[in-house]
Amino acid sequence: MTNRRDFLKTTTAAAIATIPILSSCAPKNESDSETGLETDQDQFFIVPKDAGLPITGTFLDEISHDIPHQNWGVKEWDADFRNMKSIGIDTVIMIRSGYRKFITWPSKYLLGKGCYMPSMDLVEMFLTLADKYGMKFYFGLYDSGKYWDTGDMSYELESNKYVIEEVWNAYGKHKSFQGWYISTEISRKTKGCIETFHEMGKMCKDISGGLPTFISPWIDGKKAIQGTGLKVKQGVSVSDHEREWNEIFDGIHDVVDACAFQDGHIDYDELDAFFSVNKALADKYGMKCWTNAETFDRDMPISFLPIKFDKLRLKLEAAKRCGYDKAITFEFSHFMSPQSAYIQAGHLYDRYKEYFNIK
Repeated sequence: MTNRRDFLKTTTAAAIATIPILSSCAPKNESDSETGLETDQDQFFIVPKDAGLPITGTFLDEISHDIPHQNWGVKEWDADFRNMKSIGIDTVIMIRSGYRKFITWPSKYLLGKGCYMPSMDLVEMFLTLADKYGMKFYFGLYDSGKYWDTGDMSYELESNKYVIEEVWNAYGKHKSFQGWYISTEISRKTKGCIETFHEMGKMCKDISGGLPTFISPWIDGKKAIQGTGLKVKQGVSVSDHEREWNEIFDGIHDVVDACAFQDGHIDYDELDAFFSVNKALADKYGMKCWTNAETFDRDMPISFLPIKFDKLRLKLEAAKRCGYDKAITFEFSHFMSPQSAYIQAGHLYDRYKEYFNIK
């Protein structure tokens, strides 16, 4: 009598023998050669190439709030910096140096406030890789989470007045340390925003000899409202957006050098209207106008997946039409990298390279 082990070995071998083998080395389908179909992407491209503003900066999201961690080490990050460099990225921005109790570096101050010790010094690693690849590194400030709990930005001052001094003393020697990101995100005039942005921007500049600072707020558009679950039919008007941000820029322009509005909360046919206002306001106050070209898709029922290429293309083309100074993204490593956990990200990387004629 056949025992269970012999039976499984026999039946498994028979089953495997019936499975067709798929291999990149297999001969091409005969129907392809019969029709003469070429697999050159260019013959199917029907819009002008290289018509958008290229992405030259990316956030580094190592303290994530709502995106899965990829658990990369130095090897994976080194490869990703190399991939970034290959498409023209010259600036990396650590989106935040800590969020609530998780931090990216062994800050004596934050550890003393109950934060968890990280297993790696990610700030030192990112700066070392930025040095290696000739990139500019912007340090993102600490996010205590109190703003999200209370709606009052002034809470962020308490921790960051210590964080700014501590991080500059520890890492300011790096050649790549070239700026600061004031990481608290807002969409409209928020309690304490002008005073907090101004004080944090001034602290960053004073200690570092005037290195540039920037912010990346979101536009309170239709998609922002939908994301909250509120049943509101429309987002902020262009005129209200202009009025509110004119007041904010007026109060911070002397210590905040650039503003990179997130571009994913408005619809694609609204891009030019809002982008034109953003550029005019930045010019008025002598600030650089950047776009945060989100490479994740806000139109999907699943949060968050890599964006459809045409959606990214439309946003980058609008930024170029409106004369923006720089495009950064949130963010390359999850949503655009060929080694991302999302297979779609590598395909977006390929489509991006084809569009911008990057070999």
